[in-house]
Amino acid sequence: MPLVSTGELVGQARAAGHGVAAFNVITLEHAEAIALGAERAGTPAILQISENAVKFHGSRLSAIAAATAAVAHASPARLALHLDHVTDVELLRAAHPEGFSSVMFDASKLAYGENVKATADAVRWGHERGMWIEAELGEVGGKEGEPPLDAHAPGVRTDPAEAAAYVADTGVDALAVAVGSTHAMTERTACLDHELIASLCAAVPVPLVLHGSSGVPDAEIRRAIASGMVKINVGTALNTAFTGEVRAYLTGDPKGVDPRKYLTLAREAMAETTARFQRLLV
Repeated sequence: MPLVSTGELVGQARAAGHGVAAFNVITLEHAEAIALGAERAGTPAILQISENAVKFHGSRLSAIAAATAAVAHASPARLALHLDHVTDVELLRAAHPEGFSSVMFDASKLAYGENVKATADAVRWGHERGMWIEAELGEVGGKEGEPPLDAHAPGVRTDPAEAAAYVADTGVDALAVAVGSTHAMTERTACLDHELIASLCAAVPVPLVLHGSSGVPDAEIRRAIASGMVKINVGTALNTAFTGEVRAYLTGDPKGVDPRKYLTLAREAMAETTARFQRLLV
């Protein structure tokens, strides 16, 4: 099936009062598993490749983008291609020729004024090419190379009034907000601030994005969607499923050398994890 745009999937989910999941792609097996999970659940999904994943592939976007797009084209599921957590302007500009319909431009580490300027520039560039642009305000934390962050520390969470001004000044199409989750959590123990989510939803006219959803329990995710969250990002949960199967296989067969045997198990575990999250959001 042809790629669907991220903006279309997010808009449809928002109108229906549902969430739409965006799953991180690192390897070809990730992309195949996400497509298979979406097919099993009968729901659309967003395949997202992060700047860190691009660095893992030698800082070359083309190969992993082409492979991911090929998986999407071969699937009957409605799938979109999104470039996530981009801080490099050159990588942002590489997205459109590679078939991405959307980019999350991440200037959240800059001072507020610099964040607004850089993001507004990215939005102008993207909109000239028909691209949907997401940004982040607040400190979600937990990305590789970042210092530990307490998601409940004062000043970390996104302020609704500031969010309203930020969206107006940048023109972003969606806003990732800090409401109690963090990236790279391997246990699902995050407690979200649902009152804040509702306040943010009322304050800004664009869809809200929950990063770090792997660490958020099912009931918290459902409640977050009811409060106004739309795009739900999932990454670490897939890696946990992947690595668990590989570790178990090699523990049982320490002399095994054929990667197809354990990657088959890992891909299936990720597909089931994908389908479970997919069913949670509708």
